[in-house]
Amino acid sequence: MRDGEWGADRVNGAAPDRAASPVTGLGGAVPTGAALAPLRARYASWLGLDTDQVLADLLARERDRSPSWHAALALAARGCAQLCLDPRAEPGGEWYDALHDYCTGHIRKVTRRARAGHSDAVAELPGLTLTDGDTQVRALLPGLVSELDKRVARLQVGGTDAPRDAEAAPRPADRPLLPPLRVWLNPSVTMTLGKAMAQTGHAGMIAAALLAETDPVALRRWTGRGLPTQARLLDPPTFERLRRVLADPATAWSEHGLLAVRDAGFTEIDPGTVTVIALAPVDR
Repeated sequence: MRDGEWGADRVNGAAPDRAASPVTGLGGAVPTGAALAPLRARYASWLGLDTDQVLADLLARERDRSPSWHAALALAARGCAQLCLDPRAEPGGEWYDALHDYCTGHIRKVTRRARAGHSDAVAELPGLTLTDGDTQVRALLPGLVSELDKRVARLQVGGTDAPRDAEAAPRPADRPLLPPLRVWLNPSVTMTLGKAMAQTGHAGMIAAALLAETDPVALRRWTGRGLPTQARLLDPPTFERLRRVLADPATAWSEHGLLAVRDAGFTEIDPGTVTVIALAPVDR
């Protein structure tokens, strides 16, 4: 990672069916999200878990210029989903055990900032790098905190914030034929960019997990288009309305394609806070 690069890194630890032609996923394989099965099984009761059962941890890195707040959040969500849907994350693949074990245990994410030569060192570790303009994110394969690679351990945990930039207006030519994963942050909660990236990263994983079971056609379409994702701060009335819909997470997903991320409150915010709401990338 060069000085000024950002990245989402190392971790520890039902929509209606729609007919469509199969589309191969990233790397030419059809994703099944098999490694996400434990996360999928837990999501139905996720919003009601005790705080010691939900532990979040994600990393970040930096580049020549300050990263785009909106791009960093979207890349974190996309990167975490893409890591779990990579062909290497399928049963028998070299990433499957690490990701499956991660989804089975306490899910933690940490955001770290890398400068100068540290970025190149971390790039050698298993993972994926995503770039949007001047913003670059790297999602690393999960691992135990007790076994954290020294190249990651020496990265900066603090100072992962950045000013919120103006949301880019999409050009007509950029508008996708099918909607992206839309990730909305809680406007009533103050979070650093690093903390917010951990939350959007988890939203991407949940979306991939649920789509793999309830709408594999939509999942193949989404991966076939490169997992397009948008992130923004939602207005308070709309967020509160959607949060009420998510009081029943199973119905919110099956009828509206909505999911939520609930934080344990170990850093920055109160336990039980719904930090992010996301809308599935399906044509509704």
